[in-house]
Amino acid sequence: MYHEFYRLNEHPFNVTADPDFFFSSKGHSDAISNLEYGIESRKGILVVTGEIGTGKTTLCRKLLKQADSSVKFALILNPNFSELQLLQMIINDLGIKTKQKNKFGLVQALNEFLLVESNKGNNVVLIIDEAQNLSVNQLEQIRLLSNLETEKEKLLQIILVGQPELYDKLQLVKLRQLRQRVAVHYHLQPLQMTDIKHYIQHRLAKAAQQAYPNEHIVFTAQAIDAIYQHTKGSPRSINILCDRALLAGFVAETYSIDETIIESCTQEVVVS
Repeated sequence: MYHEFYRLNEHPFNVTADPDFFFSSKGHSDAISNLEYGIESRKGILVVTGEIGTGKTTLCRKLLKQADSSVKFALILNPNFSELQLLQMIINDLGIKTKQKNKFGLVQALNEFLLVESNKGNNVVLIIDEAQNLSVNQLEQIRLLSNLETEKEKLLQIILVGQPELYDKLQLVKLRQLRQRVAVHYHLQPLQMTDIKHYIQHRLAKAAQQAYPNEHIVFTAQAIDAIYQHTKGSPRSINILCDRALLAGFVAETYSIDETIIESCTQEVVVS
């Protein structure tokens, strides 16, 4: 609705996990670096946790987009399936062709695929998002998949991404063997107060028409303070609030988003 008024090509504050809008805060950049290290070093199991809306899924998609072509990925966004169905999804996402239907046959097909890729010099990574929803049995199956290896290296790198409840679940006695195999654990924090202004400018610039860098759209210092106070630095909450603020600015025919607009918008949307 406000695209033409603000000279935008697309919504700058969508809540979808678009890697083109990835913002390299220190925390998010450190998370990427930790994951890249774990993958390149073939560490086996890596864990990323973070509160709802901190950008975990966007981070995963950014990792996929910038990875070298020698790294093959399987991305499971919804693990709410049986153990067998989860294994089938992994097989399908990696493009493995097999007539096997049982667990043993599927794991055998996966192992053969991993050996072929390893011989080619490739690395294979499995990312499971919303991993806090995995059952104990599913997590135990993940541990068994991490055992696929040669004498020198892990054949499958596994990244478990989830809310803080994932970390709590990994503390269960039943999962101590899996926990001992976690080589990297990074907890993703919300954006800092000093990040908010740059985050907003970054997204506006990405969405702008090429000829217009959107320097005419201004979020005042007081508006930035209010955004931080209401969102606590959660990228998803910032997106929801800023999208509503641009709509309010459009209705008021102003390019300046001030504290009054932000406070008004917080009464209309849920940002926490």
